[in-house]
Amino acid sequence: MTKAIMIVTLLLLTIGCGKKDAAAIAEAERDKQFQQMMTGAVMVGYSTRDNKGTLSKEERYSIDKASRLAGDTWLLQSRMNLGGSDVPIPAPVTIKWAGDTPVITVTDMGILGMGSTYTARILLYRDRYAVYWSNSKGGGGTMFGRIERPR
Repeated sequence: MTKAIMIVTLLLLTIGCGKKDAAAIAEAERDKQFQQMMTGAVMVGYSTRDNKGTLSKEERYSIDKASRLAGDTWLLQSRMNLGGSDVPIPAPVTIKWAGDTPVITVTDMGILGMGSTYTARILLYRDRYAVYWSNSKGGGGTMFGRIERPR
């Protein structure tokens, strides 16, 4: 009887470890796909501002590199055109997953030279993105567009 209990216990532990290994492999693959999607990407699209019905001219935001730091925290090394200058902006962000869809979350994050803190939710799916954003000065709006990658 004792041998039977030991065998069943070992069998259950083996099955449990297999599930953890499969989950770890799936997470590693998901992370790799996200890193490939964002490294070298250019987000090309348009934005609106709250209480204004006009659409912006085309905007471009470059992501030079995406790398996982720890847990849900990633570092997006991006660039923005500010006042005619191409400015590097390293941004530690949190990535949450809605099934197979990454959502970049930023809450009250200061960006050097911007004079405000920002909150945003950026949904990425295939080659598209959609954004809700706000800042501490009362501004906010939406952004949307496509994700381009070098070929």
